[in-house]
Amino acid sequence: MSEIQQPTPDTMSEKAKRSSTDIPDVERVEKTETIDTVHMDEAMKILATYTGEESWSEEEEKKVRRKIDRKLLPMLCLTYGLQYYDKAMLSQAALFGLRDDLQLMVGNRYSFSAAIFYLGFIVGAYFAMTLAQRFPIERVAATIVCLWGVCMILTAACSNYQGLYAQRFFLGMLESGVSPMFMLIVGGWYKKDEQALRMGVWYCWTGYVSIVSPLINYGLGHIKGALSPWKYMYLVAGAITILWSLAVLFFLPPDPIRARGFTERERYICVARMRSNNSGVRNTHYKKEQVFELLRDTKFWLIFFTAFFCMIGNGPVSTFTPIIINNLGFNTLNSLLLVMPAGLFAGTQQLLTPYLAYKFARKGIRSWLVLFCQLITTLASLLLLLLPMSATGGMLFACYILPSLGGAYAVLMGLQIANIAGYTKRAVASAGIYIGYCLGNFVGPLVFEEKDAPRYVPGFIVVIVTSVMSGLLVIVYRFLCIRENKKRDQTGITEGYGNAYQDDMTDKTNPEFRYII
Repeated sequence: MSEIQQPTPDTMSEKAKRSSTDIPDVERVEKTETIDTVHMDEAMKILATYTGEESWSEEEEKKVRRKIDRKLLPMLCLTYGLQYYDKAMLSQAALFGLRDDLQLMVGNRYSFSAAIFYLGFIVGAYFAMTLAQRFPIERVAATIVCLWGVCMILTAACSNYQGLYAQRFFLGMLESGVSPMFMLIVGGWYKKDEQALRMGVWYCWTGYVSIVSPLINYGLGHIKGALSPWKYMYLVAGAITILWSLAVLFFLPPDPIRARGFTERERYICVARMRSNNSGVRNTHYKKEQVFELLRDTKFWLIFFTAFFCMIGNGPVSTFTPIIINNLGFNTLNSLLLVMPAGLFAGTQQLLTPYLAYKFARKGIRSWLVLFCQLITTLASLLLLLLPMSATGGMLFACYILPSLGGAYAVLMGLQIANIAGYTKRAVASAGIYIGYCLGNFVGPLVFEEKDAPRYVPGFIVVIVTSVMSGLLVIVYRFLCIRENKKRDQTGITEGYGNAYQDDMTDKTNPEFRYII
């Protein structure tokens, strides 16, 4: 059991004044008691030892939140942008000889080289999240970033498609922990109504990086040297990634309890304001009973399959968009340049959709936003399926709006993390939704076969069907949450925060917990 001894008696909550932000008073434990961080959240260490003024103004909380944003979001954004740059390298390297050099033009080899990356994700996600709970999360993240940089460099050593398969699998396994860890970090720093926007802020870099990466890779692809042009792309990206791992190690703020650069009062506000989440901040003790509860939770599986069906549409987005544009008659340079508007649209939409979820949090529109994004992806697929190849403008427009599914997934991550309590349960749920994401990304490229080019009719039919199914599942999830909230209201126990730092209590077992929709 992890515990700390408190030196002097005092009481915490009865004497505390309610802050102007409507955060409920934080109940103090007796100073003479030890803090049981097996059953209690690590945040209790901060709350129990703080001796200053316990209330704060709304303006003071805003100031602290802005400081969190400044310290945390740039690290999340740049790390996730670098990850997407690395994993999406394949589709751009394909235009510079990778498919010919590694014998990927035969059958379904190219599609499988994209898909096997996500098999690695599935293998690595749970293991990475277990490490992230047990050990300092910033050290786990930095190690992962460094190792995937090494794996990127080793791509240049591949001489056939079998070697590329192995490289892509291990690259996926190494990168698998990043997104679930970021979900967990955001869940520990921000309140429920703040989380969706922050998820979108770092996730939108999947789109914005796609504006810059074609230009970088086009330049690298024209290096005249002893190696094939596409190999220089991987060497440069890998070297940058290894250097960035040092920044992650020293500058990523892991949680309000251990992050550097906060005063005692700022740290207290960071922790105390999180009580309204009813889900704690951090607990390093793995609780298998919370895993079993998660696996029996219908709502978890609805989110899982929503993510799975949603991400099948990412197959053409991340792997085939440059090739589809190239098949419209554009040369290599123009094909890369014409990918850039798709990145601009995707990034903006992945930021705008979570912003709307944040702005209208009390309206309960998150699940409707997911449905709306999926309908746009459905429309794009219909256009790519039905428009004649000569309708260049319409085909390009469809390519540009196809990534709308990214906005849906950004909101979905926020729903998942906000509606799960119990630190082990949240950690595994974060990995779980990402496994659904990976399975969708694994299936997506495989339904787009070389023999179906340039229209890829079977592939786009699959995307249409799965996009609609994803939208319908999130609406079922919405109504299950509404029903559960009503059942809890009918017991006479209203929403409250008395169990906020009881890590043994989950969203299922805490009668004061309410689900957002």
